Amino acid sequence: MKRLCHALAPLVLMAASPALALGADDTAELYQTHCASCHGEARLGGIGPALLPGNLSRLKPDAAVDVIANSRPASQMPAFGETLDEGDIEALARWLYRPPETEPRWGEAEIGESHRVFHPDGSLPDTPLFDADPLNLFIVVETGDHHASLLDGDSFERIHRFETRYALHGGPKYTPDGRYVFFGSRDGWITKYDLYNLEVVAEVRAGINMRNIAVSADGRYVMAANYLPHSLALFDAHNLDLMKVYPVENAAGESSRVSAVYAAPPRGSFIAALKDIKEVWEIPWPLPTEPVVSTGHMKTPLAPSRDPSRESFKVRRIAVPDYLDDFFFDPGYEHVIGASRGGQGGMVVNLDSGEKVADLPLEGMPHLGSGITWKQGGRRVMALPHLSRAEVSIIDMESWERIKTLETDGPGFFMRSHENSPYAWVDVFFGPNRDRVHVIDKQSLEIVETLTPEPGKTAAHVEFDRDGKKLLLSIWEDDGAVIVYDGDSLEELRRIPMSKPSGKYNVWNKTRYEEGTSH
Repeated sequence: MKRLCHALAPLVLMAASPALALGADDTAELYQTHCASCHGEARLGGIGPALLPGNLSRLKPDAAVDVIANSRPASQMPAFGETLDEGDIEALARWLYRPPETEPRWGEAEIGESHRVFHPDGSLPDTPLFDADPLNLFIVVETGDHHASLLDGDSFERIHRFETRYALHGGPKYTPDGRYVFFGSRDGWITKYDLYNLEVVAEVRAGINMRNIAVSADGRYVMAANYLPHSLALFDAHNLDLMKVYPVENAAGESSRVSAVYAAPPRGSFIAALKDIKEVWEIPWPLPTEPVVSTGHMKTPLAPSRDPSRESFKVRRIAVPDYLDDFFFDPGYEHVIGASRGGQGGMVVNLDSGEKVADLPLEGMPHLGSGITWKQGGRRVMALPHLSRAEVSIIDMESWERIKTLETDGPGFFMRSHENSPYAWVDVFFGPNRDRVHVIDKQSLEIVETLTPEPGKTAAHVEFDRDGKKLLLSIWEDDGAVIVYDGDSLEELRRIPMSKPSGKYNVWNKTRYEEGTSH
């Protein structure tokens, strides 16, 4: 039977309505049958987001029934218009608006009670259990059976496979030396894993419904972005001890879900995207006494030369003209390029002045979180797919003008490249041609190859090795695989069977902020 799952978007449901055709008990049973497996038995979220009145906003009331009946663009939620009758759908929508009998709470006390330390920082050996290059490792997240695989980025042999929390989300984050990786799950868990010793070090539940985590460039702090409760949570990275919880609200007391949090290395700060209030938040971490890293794509030191008198961990509020819940940054983190998932464009905001400096004509739900940059001739460009339009937009990062629109075989989800590669890769994740992937020449700005790695099966999410010479591509199915390609010849080199490998994350690319990957 179909189930409501994955991406039932936040809904504002109708409070005033005629009598329900179904009783509350019948509607609750509908929810348990069709929704609970993805959104949680208590509506607290799982693979899909939480479905509670305090967590549901920014859609008009009449959108609720339509989303359930017809799904939502660029999501994996099925349409239920042919599975449930109109009365059932309306009753279910109205029932979701009712507050739970017990208001869910997840504050400092609950976070503290969830905290577990299995191997205190410094208690495990400092020598890896394997011979592979620690900075050229890949983590592959396998969502089919909730595991992760650790791959040698030179031989592509599997070093280890281990169980993870349910529904990892937002991509794992590494410490600069590549020893530790932090995972975040949709139901709020942060797990610190020691890659040298292949052991879980510590865990803590930061929220009920969490979007992602970010790790400071020096590896000392972890911040979690929550949909529920509306908060940011800050942790000491060593053992995941809670440092502070930030309720996210504006001066008027209006609260907001947090769409995502990012580390901005040149600024020495975390930057948060807020879904329900027109602000961007910047929270600086304490400056280290020496630079951490100054190699790779990041041309400025990861220990920024900012005013040392700034107040660490204090929120700087940047007012913006519209909701910005999807972000991209220029390489120096001087500007944030933001858009609203429900809007019809984007804008560029200077993070130092807080001023909007440009508008971007980006219709079709641009997926800024998958944007990449490269040098094309003498200029730097950014490129990004769209979640509801079959195209890739290419923007000049000096004039902020769109210089080209590439037509693709369907709306895309992920776009990836590498500084040393002549090509950018983009999938067409949404739509009937999801088994294809386009290869774009970064100088001519033309699609030069369209591959179909396995007909009928979703091809998505590329990640290069540290040198940009080979890459991994997912067959995004339960009986899927990771395919290794030569980055220049585009020849397939080998396949590694995996269970719905949703993402691959190379240590070097992520810790050196390589221009062709997400951050």
